Amino acid sequence: MKRQLRASVFFISLVLIWQLAATSGRWSPIILPPPVQIAEYLWSAALDGSLWEACLVTLKRLMLGYLAGAMVGIPLGLLMSTSQFTEDTLGALALGLQTLPSVCWVPLALLWFGQTETAMLFVVIMGTMWSVMIATDTGARNIPPIYARAARTMGSDGWHKWTHVILPASLPYLISGLKQGWAFAWRSLMAAEIYVTILTGFGLGHLLHYGRELNAMDQVIGIMLVIIWIGLIVDKIVFSPLERLLHKRWGTGIIQR
Repeated sequence: MKRQLRASVFFISLVLIWQLAATSGRWSPIILPPPVQIAEYLWSAALDGSLWEACLVTLKRLMLGYLAGAMVGIPLGLLMSTSQFTEDTLGALALGLQTLPSVCWVPLALLWFGQTETAMLFVVIMGTMWSVMIATDTGARNIPPIYARAARTMGSDGWHKWTHVILPASLPYLISGLKQGWAFAWRSLMAAEIYVTILTGFGLGHLLHYGRELNAMDQVIGIMLVIIWIGLIVDKIVFSPLERLLHKRWGTGIIQR
């Protein structure tokens, strides 16, 4: 509770300083608008429904691409951990492609799929899959060998060993990878929405792009704040509780938040 209070006081103080500095006349509101102006834009966008519609469109794309990337990345990550050969080949490929900025996938997606939803989905999957693969591989390789030996002694082998022993034991690492994959998925989708223009739905990235085109800095910063809020909410509701639960369950330390 004290940490939340300190954080609230800090951010309120920061907003007040920002408001006072923005209204002092030392810089143009076109460059950095005051918080009141940003709040007015967000309120008007919420009232006319454009903000909620953009959030729903973006979250739908994000969830589809993120889940698809995780479903592909987890099995490939387990495959990477099975031998040194897959680690040296598939692992090196995953490590190299993870370092590739998400925006680099956009031209390739446009050439392959055109200005379509499929192009956006492809970019999000590429932004998510590699980090999930590496996290799954790391988790499977850091499991104490006694777990696998005990499983074999009790008759667990093959697919059963991987699904009932290796994968559950690597969950603390896997959750961290899924959390990182979520962050990469956000970045990938924003890059895709900014550069891929389609008429099937305008997301937060499109509002960000149109704000830049119109020199509407209040819209640009307002949408950036919405993206940050959504990320914080998902972290507090989904990933942080899972991290605490798994670290406590596996005895690897409790994350204090």
